[in-house]
Amino acid sequence: MNATATPARRDRALWIQCACTALVALGAAYAFYRHGREFALRFGADEATAAIWPLIVDGLLTTATVELWKTGHGSRAGGRWAAWLSSVFGICLSLCANVAAASELSVFAVAVAACPPLALLLAVELLNRALKRHRAETTTETAIETSETGETGDETASVVRLAVVSEESRSPTEPTAEQRMWAYYVTERSKGRSPSGAELDRIAGTNNYGRRVLRRWRAAGHETLRMTTA
Repeated sequence: MNATATPARRDRALWIQCACTALVALGAAYAFYRHGREFALRFGADEATAAIWPLIVDGLLTTATVELWKTGHGSRAGGRWAAWLSSVFGICLSLCANVAAASELSVFAVAVAACPPLALLLAVELLNRALKRHRAETTTETAIETSETGETGDETASVVRLAVVSEESRSPTEPTAEQRMWAYYVTERSKGRSPSGAELDRIAGTNNYGRRVLRRWRAAGHETLRMTTA
């Protein structure tokens, strides 16, 4: 139960962090749009340009954020450097617009004005680290499960191989039906009698095999064998 609860808690914490980052992003976008539009109007932009200028900066920040969220295993260093440069540039523009919109140049007024873009930057970085950690933990768990499955398969294969080897090692020690027949035949010949094929079948547990064995022995030199056993 603990093994299944830990990934569930980790996923729930990640979803909560994503939701909080989305709230920070929405609040920062709203504050920046108002302050960015006023900033653009104050420094020479017309009404239409001032209306779309905050959207341009927000689009740049969104693109840089998505690039930073990509896994770093297959991405090039140049791509991540460009993403960080775009993100820092967008945050600086947002800071300038928000600080310029402050009612007075006091410490607290500047802190209030600079809070949205800085909070967005920190929230995105924290979420980026959480996503990387989640990917690393998921990859580790998958690797552990794969290795455990491989070890189980190796153990099963070892058992099968041992079973096959043990059967092969026992088979030469067990006499065949013809060997049992021959041992009985030698014993009976030492007593002065010649067993029939039916007797050989009864000793070896075969059916109509003793007669063929007797015929083969006779064809191979039964008289010589009989003289040897006598």
